[in-house]
Amino acid sequence: MEVVEGKRAIVTGAASGIGRATAELLAAEGAAVVAVDVNAAAGEAVAAGIRESGGEAVFVVGDVTSSADCRRAVETVIQEFGGLEILCNNAGIIRRADVVETTEEEWDRVMAVNLTSVFLMCKYAIPAMAPDGGAIVNTGSGWGLKGGEHAASYCASKGAVVNLTRAMAIDHGSQNIRVNCVCPGDTDTGMLREEARQLGEDETAFLAGSAERPLARLGSPMDIARAVLYLASDSSSWVTGAILVIDGGGLA
Repeated sequence: MEVVEGKRAIVTGAASGIGRATAELLAAEGAAVVAVDVNAAAGEAVAAGIRESGGEAVFVVGDVTSSADCRRAVETVIQEFGGLEILCNNAGIIRRADVVETTEEEWDRVMAVNLTSVFLMCKYAIPAMAPDGGAIVNTGSGWGLKGGEHAASYCASKGAVVNLTRAMAIDHGSQNIRVNCVCPGDTDTGMLREEARQLGEDETAFLAGSAERPLARLGSPMDIARAVLYLASDSSSWVTGAILVIDGGGLA
C-alpha cells in the first residue's frame, strides 16, 4: 500500500524542481494532488504527466502571494477531491545580494514569495484540515539556520519560515495538525543555476563548488521530495515542529 494512499495534497511551486518532484512522488504514493504554480504551461504538464502515470492531479495557476489565489487552491482541492490532509509550501525565489545592494522592491518580493505565501496558504488550509488533522511541510533552507553570503533577503525569509513552522506546530497540535520544515542544501534545480547568473559566475564552476560537502554531490529534487513524503505521511505521526536538514552534510 502506498504511504499516502487516499490523502489529498496541495503542492506550491509544483511546476519545477523540488515542487515537481514532490508532487510526482506524493501522487505515485497514492495521494491526489493539486499542483499550484504561476507557470501555467509547465504546471499543466506536471499534472498531465501524473495523470498519464495513473495518478490523480489537477493544476491551479496561481500566485502564492495572492490571498485570493491561495484560497482558491484550497477550495479546488476540496471541490475536486473532497478534502485536504497535506500541504507542501515549496514556492520560493532567491535574490543574491547583500542588504545594501538589495532594493526595497526585491526585499518585499522575496519576503512575499518565500514567507507570506506560507502564512496565506496555511491560513486557508488549516481550517480545511481541522476536522480530521493533517500535515504541513514547509520548505526552508540551510541558510535559514545559518548565514549565507550575498543572500540577505533569502536568509531572512527562510529563517522566518523555520520559526513560523515551530509556532504553527505549537498552535495547531491540538487539532492533530503537524507542521514541519525541510531545509535543503544546494539542490540541482533551475533556481541554483539562477544564483550563478545573478552572481555573474560560470554555471559549471558554481555547481561544482556547491557540491563541495561530505557526500560530494549536489542534492537532487527527489532527495528532498523523499524527506517531504516522510513528514507528510503517517510514518512521522509523532513528529511536529521538526526542522529536517537535507544537505549532504554541508551544514555539519
